[in-house]
Amino acid sequence: DSATITIHGRGGHAARPHLTVDPVVIAGSLIMALQTVVSRNIDPSQTAIVTIGAVHAGTANNVIPESAKLLLSIRSFDEGVRAKLEQRITEIVNAQVMCYGGSAEIEYERGYPVVVNTAAETEFARQVAEELVGPQRVVFPWGPTTGSEDFAYYLQHKPGCFLRLGNGEHSPMVHNAKYDFDDANLTVGAAYWTRLVERFLAQDAD
Repeated sequence: DSATITIHGRGGHAARPHLTVDPVVIAGSLIMALQTVVSRNIDPSQTAIVTIGAVHAGTANNVIPESAKLLLSIRSFDEGVRAKLEQRITEIVNAQVMCYGGSAEIEYERGYPVVVNTAAETEFARQVAEELVGPQRVVFPWGPTTGSEDFAYYLQHKPGCFLRLGNGEHSPMVHNAKYDFDDANLTVGAAYWTRLVERFLAQDAD
């Protein structure tokens, strides 16, 4: 899920902060307060993440701006946890901003659902992968990961398996400035999908 929080204050000159409602100060306080959403509201045995990925406010060092904006990424596996995160983020934002005399707008967007692979299709995908590259080059089972994926929508309607094609043990992940796609993956990937289709059609023929 994602949230855009816009904090409205009252701008002014940096030399007269007492005449303003500083949205930058409010944003700083809110950043720290939001760190308690997971640590003090969610069962430690559950997975939950609240990341503030961007903060935008002001353009000059001697001007207190009118507003500030925070961009959040929120992740979980459980629908109850998902609802709790939204509830607590909304409550904390409104209460914290009001304490400083400002106001807030929250645009909260429910994103992709959780990817849940089905057992039979996952086992079939594993068998084909091990047949192609050997079991030593296949990581299975693979535990839960908190990245989001729109393939989840397919799995809500049809059984299937979402899997990853590795890019090398020491290669940086995507969304990293040093990420470099390994061109050798094109051959491996094409071979895997071809064999997957062949084995699937062979099952149907049998």
